[in-house]
Amino acid sequence: MKKFFGIDDLPTGHASDALTHGCIVLEGGAFRVLYSEGVLDALMQADINMDCTIGVSSGAMNGVSYTMGQIGRSALLNLKYRHDPEYVGFHTQNTGIIGFDFVFKGRFAQEYPWDYDTFYKKERRFVVVCTDVETGQATYFEKSRCDDILKAVEASASMPYVSKPVEVQGGLYLDGGCSVKIPVQWAIDQGYEKIIVVRTRPRSYRKNSRSMALVNRLFYKDYPLFQKQLDTSNRRYNEECDRIDQLTDRGRIFTIYPSEPITISRLETDMDKLGQLYYLGYEDAKGQLAKLKTYLEATK
Repeated sequence: MKKFFGIDDLPTGHASDALTHGCIVLEGGAFRVLYSEGVLDALMQADINMDCTIGVSSGAMNGVSYTMGQIGRSALLNLKYRHDPEYVGFHTQNTGIIGFDFVFKGRFAQEYPWDYDTFYKKERRFVVVCTDVETGQATYFEKSRCDDILKAVEASASMPYVSKPVEVQGGLYLDGGCSVKIPVQWAIDQGYEKIIVVRTRPRSYRKNSRSMALVNRLFYKDYPLFQKQLDTSNRRYNEECDRIDQLTDRGRIFTIYPSEPITISRLETDMDKLGQLYYLGYEDAKGQLAKLKTYLEATK
């Protein structure tokens, strides 16, 4: 089974219990989140542990490890087990291409136990964005108010077209990015003054606004409101990016962008590329630490 050659050199350990009041917002992007895994490990090593984490799609999966304070854990999953058929493949036990059972309670979880004691501490907020396939709207599941927050993570990270909707608390949900790809506005509406956004695309990146309406109608004829969200997804993503850039330039939020173009595919198989992307995030974050600490310490 192919794995990253530098797997034994990944940062490891546990973040401190010191928390910073504020929210970290994690964009998804399938295996592009190797970038944010590097960012998060560098932040935890620097004792930057925000007391609220909100994630979308694979960003939500990374947010679990960050909330637990487990340095290197998300990177270990993707750089060691990317080619394990229990983790990635259409014949997994789950309804899509990611083996969530393998991650949360199967062999990976048994070999590298999750720190759920830290995760469920009440002072650590964790929020997952999912898209309700009936209404097409975003639903924000918080661990303190959700019967099974890991099931919500599964729903958020279940990609449309290749995954079946996941049931969470009686509703059916898919990828949170179908409705809200980068939930900065949620953090602002919650009253957070300090907000860190971790992107998985360079600042200049924008999506082609061309609609996939015909494909969406084929796949989701029974869910017209969800279909409508997919039709406008790219346009809304570009608007979110514009808004984030404006807030960053004003100093309202602090955004960490990839410093180089991201060339990997959503389901990249090249382990060297994935490892390089992880270390790009790690080094980008370390290079921003001084500015980030200044932002976090500043008062209005």
